[in-house]
Amino acid sequence: MASVPFDQMDGFIWMNGEFVKWADAKIHVLTHGLHYASAVFEGERAYGGEIFKLTDHSERLHESARLLGFKIPYSVAEIDDACRTLLKKQGFQDAYVRPIAWRGSEQMGVSAQNSRINCAIAIWQWPSYFDPAQKLKGIRLDLAEWRRPDPRTAPSKSKAAGLYMICTMSKHAAEAKGYADAMMLDWRGQVAEATGANIFFVKDGKIHTPTPDCFLDGITRRTVIGLAKDRGFEVIERTIMPEELEGFQQCFLTGTAAEVTPVSEIGQYRFEVGEIAKTLMNDYSAAVQPKHAIAAE
Repeated sequence: MASVPFDQMDGFIWMNGEFVKWADAKIHVLTHGLHYASAVFEGERAYGGEIFKLTDHSERLHESARLLGFKIPYSVAEIDDACRTLLKKQGFQDAYVRPIAWRGSEQMGVSAQNSRINCAIAIWQWPSYFDPAQKLKGIRLDLAEWRRPDPRTAPSKSKAAGLYMICTMSKHAAEAKGYADAMMLDWRGQVAEATGANIFFVKDGKIHTPTPDCFLDGITRRTVIGLAKDRGFEVIERTIMPEELEGFQQCFLTGTAAEVTPVSEIGQYRFEVGEIAKTLMNDYSAAVQPKHAIAAE
């Protein structure tokens, strides 16, 4: 748990085009996004004063909103600029960035087509998503009870707030049993992802990862696939069944918050923290550093 509650932190939040004091960034209890999950968000990280893949995230925020049936009243360029300006205003070099857009409190009920579309950005210092010591040894995952839904029942290509309800439930259940996270299957019983990160496996020097047809094709996921191919590793995107886990030697997660995190255990299955996972963890750490920072070394 954070030492200071998130609503009591210092600094500023960008909200609907203005920088407001952190404590003043409030919404009404009858906000549609709170009751009906009409909200989309992004998770980004700043390294050395620059936000990694910022425009990719801002573009996905817009696309997520479109899939939920609303339009964000700020362009991708305006959101990019607000993120960069807020990062400087907060005085951070390394930080976590959270843009969010949601339907407001003008209407209450399932239909709220005339409600205001709000947008806000918060930036704070958030270290590794997983315990650093456990990360080096490989984290332990439970097998989640809840499954990623059929794309015909939910907008799976959107980073929508409502889709994370089952992720929170699954992660809480895993933590209650002493695990760091949980691996989720999809509605077909195929391996999907962790609760907030994509998943990869290694077998005989080849990297295998589920095809993202009912969950996010993460920006970090795509970055790591590129890094792996640059190293000459073969990356195979395919259907993976849970019984195949017994034959994999390595496993790791990717995500903005998780970065590249080795996995040592998923339920009854065990994995080594091997060279491929370690190499990609180091390559990703190098890739996120700003070009000017690398040049100065």
